[in-house]
Amino acid sequence: MDQCTHEVRAEYWKGVIKACGQRPAGQSAKSWMDENGICEQSYYHWQRKFRQKAYEEMKENCDAVPAVAGNTELSFVEIPYCASPVKNEQMISGGPVAVIRTSALKIEITNDISDSLLSRIIREVSHA
Repeated sequence: MDQCTHEVRAEYWKGVIKACGQRPAGQSAKSWMDENGICEQSYYHWQRKFRQKAYEEMKENCDAVPAVAGNTELSFVEIPYCASPVKNEQMISGGPVAVIRTSALKIEITNDISDSLLSRIIREVSHA
């Protein structure tokens, strides 16, 4: 078989294999092939050829793409976590994110409090 004929057949089978892969959910490959007049043996022959070719190309290019990125050093980012979804909703809606309690009072603090006000509250509560 000459190169041109082989390329035409390969393109045809690529289309067949792609179409079979897009068959309706629940339909087996065999029933799809039967409905479309596709020889099962030829289908799997060409599928195997394409997979082998893809594998060979992957092996050839393996050196070009490292299996693991060059920088394997780990870095971490602290992400605040609230176990209760109600607390998350409160944080978003401007509800209290912290509560200071003493025997005499309860102070609820939201995200929009200024640093100076928070410092003043803590200073006053510590003397109460």
